[in-house]
Amino acid sequence: MRALLPPVLALAAAVSITLPVAAAAQSTTFDLAGPSLTMRVTRGNVTLPAGQVPGIRAGDKLEVRADLPADQSARYVLVVAFLRGATNPPPKDWFFKAETWDKNPKKSGLTITVPEGAGQAIAFMAPETGGGYNALVKAVRGRPGVFVRAAQDLFQASLDRARLETFVNGVARVEESAPERLVPVSTALAGTLAIKLNADCLSRARSLQASCLTQNRDGMVLQTGGGTTLAEVLGGTTTQFAYSLAATKEGGAGIYSPYISLARDFARLFGVFRSASYQYAPALAVGSGERLRLQLNSPPSFQNPQTVLVAPLPPIGNAAPPPLRAAAKDAVCLAQPGLVLRLNDAPLLFATDFARDLRLKLGLQDGRSVELPVTADAERGGLVVADAQKVGQTGISDAALVGRWGFDAFTGPRFVVQNGAPTAWQPKPDDAVVIGRDAPLTLQGGASSCVEQVALRDRGGATRPVEWKASAPDEITATLPLARTRPGDLTLLVAQYGGAQPAQLTLKGQTEASRLEGFTLYTGDREGRLVGARLDQVAKLEVAGVTFGSGALTRDPGGGDRLALTTDANTETLAQGASEAKVTLKDGRTTTVRATITPPRPRLELVGAHVDAPAAAAKVPLTLPAGLLAPDATLTFSVRAIGTRLTNDDAIEVATADDDATTKLTVASGKLQSLGGDVAVGTFAPRQALGAAAVGALKMRLVQGETLGEWQPLARVVRLPALTKVACTDKACTIEGDDLFLIAGVAATPDGANAQPVPVGFVGTSLSVPRPAGDALYLKLHDAPEDAVKIAIAPGRKE
Repeated sequence: MRALLPPVLALAAAVSITLPVAAAAQSTTFDLAGPSLTMRVTRGNVTLPAGQVPGIRAGDKLEVRADLPADQSARYVLVVAFLRGATNPPPKDWFFKAETWDKNPKKSGLTITVPEGAGQAIAFMAPETGGGYNALVKAVRGRPGVFVRAAQDLFQASLDRARLETFVNGVARVEESAPERLVPVSTALAGTLAIKLNADCLSRARSLQASCLTQNRDGMVLQTGGGTTLAEVLGGTTTQFAYSLAATKEGGAGIYSPYISLARDFARLFGVFRSASYQYAPALAVGSGERLRLQLNSPPSFQNPQTVLVAPLPPIGNAAPPPLRAAAKDAVCLAQPGLVLRLNDAPLLFATDFARDLRLKLGLQDGRSVELPVTADAERGGLVVADAQKVGQTGISDAALVGRWGFDAFTGPRFVVQNGAPTAWQPKPDDAVVIGRDAPLTLQGGASSCVEQVALRDRGGATRPVEWKASAPDEITATLPLARTRPGDLTLLVAQYGGAQPAQLTLKGQTEASRLEGFTLYTGDREGRLVGARLDQVAKLEVAGVTFGSGALTRDPGGGDRLALTTDANTETLAQGASEAKVTLKDGRTTTVRATITPPRPRLELVGAHVDAPAAAAKVPLTLPAGLLAPDATLTFSVRAIGTRLTNDDAIEVATADDDATTKLTVASGKLQSLGGDVAVGTFAPRQALGAAAVGALKMRLVQGETLGEWQPLARVVRLPALTKVACTDKACTIEGDDLFLIAGVAATPDGANAQPVPVGFVGTSLSVPRPAGDALYLKLHDAPEDAVKIAIAPGRKE
């Protein structure tokens, strides 16, 4: 469709030199109400109103009529023309004329069959001047490329206008009926319709919010089909969404739809046809039912040169729906009240009537297929499902959006939808739980998205809420409050959406006897591990004159406890082998356990490191001190193993300081090369290997089978601002770029003395700092406040 734009733009540039006044007079708002058309389209045995027709085909029958008031004084000639390309003028019999003032309905309206070979359709409303029709035909046939572009861009801009009107009308409706809901509703409308939301409006007084949100309409309609950047910011909270959208490329950089620049372009394009009798002006056509409301950006003239309105009709060809994608990957519950199925980047589904007969087609686990009506609701931000109760509690194996886009049937995205009876839940691995402390319990077999709440009822009938979370589509993990519970039968109540009676699962509350299986310590470590059961009762452990205090307690998936015991004493001199340790419980009782002191765990020593930074997109290079690297940089490092020999089966594990992300470098993966003996070289890129969590300190350890080495520091990953310019005068320097909020302060010396702080959360793109005495500035980053990143500046340079 856009392949013809370059020659047309060249034409626009040529004629714009002679038409500065006409171009300047145009407005971009298209807020003047013009005349209306009515149109119906018939294909086969189906007739649809214009508002439901996204496209037409050869052979379709169009019924077009001007919808003018009874007291219309100016006579309009309605002309519908079909085009077939920028370089192929249409034949004269592809122009159809109606005299709208004629009392004969056959002459005042048009009934047309779309000709074979037509590529675009366009309508004209021309004041009656005698020979004006012939002049119009001559103009279109003389420069068909201009009107090909008009048919394409005006139709697209009309769709953008429909999105804008849906947003404005929705804000006005909520302001009148429920002003307290204006913030969440306007946020939802902006997300579903791809409208730029003015974040400042959300913080104003409620009475001023609606008028503020609908001002400056020229810059509100965003380009759609833009990918993940816009989609990512649509999932946040109300205030977060507004500020995030304003900070994106779409929101802040002004990447708007064709609706914004359309008027200026067509002032130049149509200006070439201006004559003593006629001038051409673009009009948007917003469909609603059978009516096409024409919106003008300048008042029409009924004096010479009179204004001919140029309005788009639906494009000719296949009118497939836009690519529809489900916004959520996680399962949602069909029975949940107010369920909304959210879509990404589908504003036309909400702003037009092109989509009709929408249904959610469900494949049920009992073999049946059920279709539920679906309504597109822009204010709620998605598709609202009706009649969900007719499915009952039968499980769902498949769910897809189906319907019609204009005349054509389509199948949209699939959604992960769950349903099911609460009685499907079963405790795993069994129904026995240990009392005396909060105990984890896993339930499997049901639909996790449909669980509304979980509660525990004891033998006395008292009911307490239970914290839980969905750990898989068919699994939830609950934490039972059993610290003050007596042994005996307990009842777990699992309630699901949909009003069904909660499932009642009987659990056996049992007291777990203290059981000490063994204590293990690597020589030289400050932390050992005690294995057993009920280890929460352990206060301390003593072995070979060294006292260990209780630390973190974890529960193995297969049952039992692991208790970390730590000491400040030096354990390097402890005799290796098995001995007996004394354990003191919190109630004062003592017992013994077998203690094993093993040889020191293998340890890695960093020999050298080299950072290969990626090609910088910014113009200003940053010099990082040793030990720091960017998330996308590649770190190559060499290590020496202490106390062991390396083999090709060994691995080096790299992790973040809090163990949120880990990766293993192995010879098999190509990320590790053994040099024989005790030296190896590893290579990895933090973001690629560890994901988005790769920020801050990284650590490494050797893994030899079941033996885990001691953690050692490796490097620190820091996020870097993208600086595009550093300009200095005699007194000050200006730093420009993106992500300046990553900078904590700017100093003139490497030690960071007297650094100028950057406000936390700063989202600007420019900073002004005093000029240093030397030839460099030093950045203190939030990710590495103790280090300084150097920016070189030209000494003595003035700008």
